Amino acid sequence: MQTMSSADHPARQRAPWWFHLAGQLLQPWVRIRRDPAEPAALLQAGAPVCYVIERDSLSDALILQRACLEAGLPNPMQSLAGTRRKRSVFALTRREGWIFGRHQKGSPNEPLAQLVRSLEGVPDRDIQIVPVSIYVGRAPTRDSGWFRVLFSENWVMVGRFHRLLALLLNGRDTVVTFSAPISLRSVMDEAGQIAPERLTRKIARVLRTHFHRIRATVIGPDLSHRRTVVDSVLNAEPVRAAIAATAAKEKITHAKAWQKAQKMVMEIAADYAHPVVRSASFLLSNFWNKLYDGISMHHFDKARAAAPGFEVIYVPSHRSHADYLLMSYQLHVSGVVVPHIAAGVNLDLPIVGLILRRGGAFFMRRSFTGNPLYSVVFKEYMAQLIDRGVPIEYFIEGGRSRTGRLLTPHAGLLSMTVRAFLRAPRRPVLFQPVYIGYEKLMEGKSYAGELSGKKKEKESLIGLIRGLKVLRQRYGHVALNFGEPIELNPMLDAASPDWRETTLDPDAKPDWLRKVVDGLAEKIQVNVNRAADINPINLLALALLATPKHAMAESDLLEQLALSKSLMEELPYSDRITMTPMNPAGMIAYGEQMGWIARVKHPLGDVLTVSAEQAPMLSYFRNNVLHLNAAAAWVACCFLNNRRMSRASVLRLGRIIYPFIQGELFLPWDDDGFGAQLQDTIDFFVRRGLLESSGDGRVLERSAGQDDGAFQLKVIARSLIQAFERYYITIAALTKNGPHTLTSAELESACTLTAQRLSLLQELSSPEFFDKALFRGFIQKLRERRVVWTDDAGKLDYDVALEGMVRDARVILSREVRHSILKITPGNNEKDAAAGSRLDDEEEATAPVSPALLADPVDAGARPTAEPVLTDASSADLHDRHVATEHHKHEHHHDQTSS
Repeated sequence: MQTMSSADHPARQRAPWWFHLAGQLLQPWVRIRRDPAEPAALLQAGAPVCYVIERDSLSDALILQRACLEAGLPNPMQSLAGTRRKRSVFALTRREGWIFGRHQKGSPNEPLAQLVRSLEGVPDRDIQIVPVSIYVGRAPTRDSGWFRVLFSENWVMVGRFHRLLALLLNGRDTVVTFSAPISLRSVMDEAGQIAPERLTRKIARVLRTHFHRIRATVIGPDLSHRRTVVDSVLNAEPVRAAIAATAAKEKITHAKAWQKAQKMVMEIAADYAHPVVRSASFLLSNFWNKLYDGISMHHFDKARAAAPGFEVIYVPSHRSHADYLLMSYQLHVSGVVVPHIAAGVNLDLPIVGLILRRGGAFFMRRSFTGNPLYSVVFKEYMAQLIDRGVPIEYFIEGGRSRTGRLLTPHAGLLSMTVRAFLRAPRRPVLFQPVYIGYEKLMEGKSYAGELSGKKKEKESLIGLIRGLKVLRQRYGHVALNFGEPIELNPMLDAASPDWRETTLDPDAKPDWLRKVVDGLAEKIQVNVNRAADINPINLLALALLATPKHAMAESDLLEQLALSKSLMEELPYSDRITMTPMNPAGMIAYGEQMGWIARVKHPLGDVLTVSAEQAPMLSYFRNNVLHLNAAAAWVACCFLNNRRMSRASVLRLGRIIYPFIQGELFLPWDDDGFGAQLQDTIDFFVRRGLLESSGDGRVLERSAGQDDGAFQLKVIARSLIQAFERYYITIAALTKNGPHTLTSAELESACTLTAQRLSLLQELSSPEFFDKALFRGFIQKLRERRVVWTDDAGKLDYDVALEGMVRDARVILSREVRHSILKITPGNNEKDAAAGSRLDDEEEATAPVSPALLADPVDAGARPTAEPVLTDASSADLHDRHVATEHHKHEHHHDQTSS
């Protein structure tokens, strides 16, 4: 399509003189940003263009004309070819009155009817109707004054005087959004023989819906009347029934029970206010500039493209109190409506709670137990938000992660969301995972303290004021990575194809609902991890925390950083992973600048160290990306205590251990996918010379001693070795105490105490090593694999497969570590303790395989044929048998400097 310069437009001579004068007066006060930047690409060549705007006003006409001239589009003030219209623009709504303009009059049906009549009888002609949305002052900048916020764009149709002030104050933040054109000919052909009057009403209704949707996307839903939401909740049938039940149970009047419910919903409900959101926007700009060196968003364009037509639920990772504000701020400045955020009632502090509530936060109690009325009220409030199409944000982890790992999800809010949709499936639901990555946390010291046993400090206004000292520090860069969105409908289709025909009452819980919610929760966490951002602090932590004294020669650290970066680039975890562009030297310099590492000068070469105080906090950032290193760490772990192993054994044992590390790190692969990832990782190590391959690739061998390759493998392995130590602690506690002795809670406590003591003895810098939640997750996986179960008395019983797991541990854990764990693990069953020690010491001729874990969980007794492991065992006969079964003879080399 050919564009025209402003001088070529004939309308510049046809428009009234006062229109040109008004345009000249307005020009210094208005700066236009077009969306898209090149709207001419949307139009079809040859068809006349007629613009439609939401509101009839002189300022909107002037802004539209200027935007069209700047973009090279046809002038809206010229006559429309082939019709009697003097202008190529019309408005959906008009207001009378010169100053305030409060009364609506006129209708878009008249201009639409003219356009329809102009095409009747002329089948080869068409008219493009282009909806144009104009917003003045949508997003004030950090230089904007408080007064400007009051005159920013909202849902109220203001008068001319208000509009004039808005232009004078906020005209430089004007956004003009051009939507895709509507072919009037196509609409008429699809309508068939429908009467022209009905056709024009239908087009007008579609246009109103379109403008309403665009306005909701840009400035948020119309929630200016909080009372209407509260009344809808109180008048809902489930809430009315709960009020009646409460009155009967507590023997109070219905009025008092109603007042009780009203108080609850007022405690919960947000009081969204656009001026507050806009005020917070430019206040936060200053705040972020003081705290961070930059905030970046990746893959946001994909998230925005997927959102239209969906009820969007943002489900980010939760690592800091800053998460709430960062998400809302970044979405707002990017032109997307700020979501309503589910926040803990502990944040409903004086003043702060009011601001958060006006910014879209709604508050929930930590527990609904014992309060059925509150439970019903909260669920109904969630249902009302979803029914109204309000975007929502919540953290399915329940609380902030103190370890840097994703936490086991809590399915409460997810279940409420799914059930609300099933009750009224008007708009499909889309879950949008978001990974939030930091380089330093404001809560870092408090997290380390809490993991070491200190009591969590309760949120308070005084504590918040004291916390303002964080403004004295810099916290590096922050990344918000938008993961692959998850649609709810396909998951429901897979679980129950006839779910659309089922009317789900608020209390119903179909058999498949739990499976859908659990699967959704896991998929969200997996997709959050698949959108991780790898920053320099993550890579430094992976390397330095893997050494006993958290120190490394600069030359070694440079090589290790280069290896880690190459590994993650050549074997990408997913297409949404982002990585720092810094080279290894730049990462070291940046780590020093951020205060995470220190340089010790030495004539033989500088050494980079992490202090004892910093190491526990730095482990947080290692754990952020631990899942990216899982496959490589497993392969490297196989060669900590073994010089040689068969490739088949590495893969087979990897499949055995995979369900446990998958549940702990939310890994994305199935068993076959993880096997393929291990194959690729082994090939990478062979290419880099860290492993040697022989016997047609069937046998793998690392170099002896402490050469560079062996050292680099050891560093990679130690990022995951503590997970295997935790698994062994759990098994040791079970065998030492015997079956039918411990409950799950007692086993968790015993494991936690053992891990704490081992951490003190070995000076481990990872507070999450004795995190009870990780032990709980492992025990749950043992139950799923039917290795452990609960008897009728609530005590734990276990399968003989645990003996196989003890043998498996010998491949990965050193004798010293295994004996230390067995020695300090509490237990009162000497017979089982002796049996566990005997099994640990035996050097059996059979391969170290756990039969029940190799088999399908339903048939735990089946034992498949196992490939042998080639190890540095002291028994020559054992070694020869292993080699013989591999059909390949190898000379046995005993590694005197075994890891």
